Amino acid sequence: MKITLKDGSVKEYAQATSIIDIARDLSEGLARAACAGEVDGEVKDLRTVLDGDCSLNILTANDPAGLRVVRHTASHVMAEAVKRLFPNAKVTIGPAIDEGFYYDFDAEPFSREDLDRIEAEMKKIIKEGHELKRFTLPRAEAIKFMEEREEPYKVELIRDLPEDAEISFYDQGGFVDLCAGPHLMSTRNIKAYKLTSSSMAYWRGDSSRAQLQRIYGTAFQKKEELEAYLAHLEDIKKRDHNKLGREMQLFTTVDVIGQGLPLILPKGTKMIMKMQRWIEDLEDKEWGYVRTKTPLMAKSDLYKMSGHWDHYKDGMFVLGDEEKDKEVLALRPMTCPFQYFCYKNTQHSYRDLPIRYGETSTLFRNEDSGEMHGLTRVRQFTISEGHLIVRPDQMVQEFKDCLAHAKYCLSVLGVEEDVTYHLSRWDPNNREKYIGEPEVWEETEGHIRQMLLELGIPFTEDVGEAAFYGPKVDINAKNVYGKEDTMITIQWDALLAEQFDMYYVDQNGDKVRPYIIHRTSMGCYERTLAWLIEKYAGKFPTWLCPEQVRILPISEKYEAYAEEVRKELAKNDVDVTVDNRSEKIGFKIREARLDKLPYMLVVGQQEAEDKTVSVRSRFAGDEGVKPVQDFIDQICEEIRTKAIRKETPQE
Repeated sequence: MKITLKDGSVKEYAQATSIIDIARDLSEGLARAACAGEVDGEVKDLRTVLDGDCSLNILTANDPAGLRVVRHTASHVMAEAVKRLFPNAKVTIGPAIDEGFYYDFDAEPFSREDLDRIEAEMKKIIKEGHELKRFTLPRAEAIKFMEEREEPYKVELIRDLPEDAEISFYDQGGFVDLCAGPHLMSTRNIKAYKLTSSSMAYWRGDSSRAQLQRIYGTAFQKKEELEAYLAHLEDIKKRDHNKLGREMQLFTTVDVIGQGLPLILPKGTKMIMKMQRWIEDLEDKEWGYVRTKTPLMAKSDLYKMSGHWDHYKDGMFVLGDEEKDKEVLALRPMTCPFQYFCYKNTQHSYRDLPIRYGETSTLFRNEDSGEMHGLTRVRQFTISEGHLIVRPDQMVQEFKDCLAHAKYCLSVLGVEEDVTYHLSRWDPNNREKYIGEPEVWEETEGHIRQMLLELGIPFTEDVGEAAFYGPKVDINAKNVYGKEDTMITIQWDALLAEQFDMYYVDQNGDKVRPYIIHRTSMGCYERTLAWLIEKYAGKFPTWLCPEQVRILPISEKYEAYAEEVRKELAKNDVDVTVDNRSEKIGFKIREARLDKLPYMLVVGQQEAEDKTVSVRSRFAGDEGVKPVQDFIDQICEEIRTKAIRKETPQE
């Protein structure tokens, strides 16, 4: 057989040969470093025997796929360590993930001390150097095997496999786990690892099923790589909006108010207000929107008409019981059906379209408790929502404009490079989730796909992620922990106008159904604030800062002049305060830096006499002495243009 290697060279073997033996034939050093083999593009265990012509790439930990094998094996070692220390724990699943691995256990919660003990036990297992041996069992024997080991979750997984599936296991010195692989040859090949955290998880992600305990970890082949990653984790912790946002007094949560119901504090409120006013001005003055204000709740009849009652009821807060109460209300999870009735209030001609409705909407969604986190996943939030009622011939251009507006907002916020674009499609194999005929879905998805290609926007296609009434473009971003959330969405709707009997009168006097675009300019303000906290580590662009300037008088003698400067700045809509505390100026400067302020103005005798200010900034340190009006002109221009100044390291 002929084996074509990565460099294009060909090795010939007279008989079937395992991947690890081929690696040894090439180089003993390569064999020692090998983690897996990529055979015709598919990652295979090193024990796999090749018996025909194929391409082969020997993977090491320097390859992402090879590193995943290291981490997968580390998750099994962790599971064995847990079983040694906590014999009553039940194992479930333990995959490798982008940043490391995790394993879920049916057990009591794990403390940091428990994780340290598990790490120490992992060290023993690795030192023991158990060979990982793969074997298979017929279905009935596999079930019996795991039943005898009292592992009910593994039994369930086996029962859910197809009847003809190959059921494989890996044995590492007596600890056996149900697994398809691939794995390293020996536990000894794990060189550097760390258990990073633990949390609660649900079995198979279903909140109605068992609560499990998840342990996260990571592994590398070099200690230096692990140390660099752990340093990265420390930076992440500093940027985590849930920690930093509280420290900066932007928001807080209170148990008696409820989970997913954050209190936005004055500083955070000011930031959201700035973003909201910016978006509303763009929509109303530049993008041709008209503004509505609609109720926070409605009768169930409205949601039944839209289809949300059938497709989204579990995610809504319902007030009342249909079996007992004459009238059942629900807090709104979206604004679209309300704005449809704004449209229906007046008969419209084809000349009236497009009509673009905008609303700063407060919405409510009944998120699972395990899903909620800080400001990124909450039960009440505010969104820059809009619905465009358009003629079919206007749909493509209006959709493109919505994409352009979203890209503009992202660029101003400085996060345009941090997002990914997704064409969220329907799943034809799950017809119960969607309304409409396949032809409509194929046509609308095709339009969006063509638009994204024409605009040169890289995107991926996600089957099953469409709204129940139409496909959409989701613009996603990852938080500091790598979890992806949708920040902005633009949806193509060719179906709901029919359900609401919406129409316009065309040039022939006929009634015609419009199309609808559901979109956000910037998405959810709370989630965007969380994103910006993590993006800038709290050092926001000047225009967004709740406190843009702090004036620091050297002593109480100059408080009157400081107040004079404050009034001039305030008259120009600059958010400014004066630090009149009886503290040394060095202390005041250090505190202003810790508060991540863009500018501080030091004033003393010379500044008061010359009507100047000594400017210190987060961006350049000491910017020198400037006339007050010059500084006002400088900062107002920075705020007006929403400039993002780059920072230089300070002493």
